[in-house]
Amino acid sequence: MYKEQIDMTRVPRHIAIIMDGNGRWAKAQGKERTYGHQEGAERVHDIMTAAVNLGVEYLTLYTFSTENWNRPETEIAALMALLLKHLEEELFMKKNARFRVIGDTARLPQVVQDACTYLEERTRANTGTCMVLALSYSSKWEITHAVKQIATEVKEGRLNAEDINEDTISQHLATNFMPDPELMIRTGGEERLSNYLLWQCAYSEFYFTDTYWPDFREEDLCKAIVDYQGRQRRFGKTGEQVQEKK
Repeated sequence: MYKEQIDMTRVPRHIAIIMDGNGRWAKAQGKERTYGHQEGAERVHDIMTAAVNLGVEYLTLYTFSTENWNRPETEIAALMALLLKHLEEELFMKKNARFRVIGDTARLPQVVQDACTYLEERTRANTGTCMVLALSYSSKWEITHAVKQIATEVKEGRLNAEDINEDTISQHLATNFMPDPELMIRTGGEERLSNYLLWQCAYSEFYFTDTYWPDFREEDLCKAIVDYQGRQRRFGKTGEQVQEKK
């Protein structure tokens, strides 16, 4: 069991996941893509519970990208209906978990916006794991939005251009309330970031698995964490320098 191999003193504070493979999982079973999304939504509950039990502080899930708006309208409608169904207040309150959303949420149906806002407010005082949904999100959108905000502040004299640094940019990103992810997991066999947390993942450890998201379980999450803990994180330094620091 991989869970027994985890060093609980070194569990990543922030794990980000690209939940890929719902459609292909359904197709392999002779089902419609929406069936895969339904099963994938159930896994969100399971993995959130696992993250809570492991003491993960932030769990960020790539739920719907800005590019996903180009999918068939019927599939988008089904995804939005699933989202509403699974934004369960009771689950978050039982787990003492918080809920946040990042992305261009103004493009979401008003009923979805309202549900997300309500759940964010309702769980704000909780102190456990914060589950963050990236909805109508892409890094290019996020960085463009941040640049516009910074440019406006410079134009209005509230910020000197010479003072802009990495921290300035990070503070203007949608993720400014949490640390960058130490571990990025992608299911479904693809090995790319797909416009997800590009700035924040500069030094994340990547873990790719062929397992489709509907088949991804707590044991798979624990396996990824064990793999992460077996790596040496150097941040541009040599292995010897990292060892000396210890």
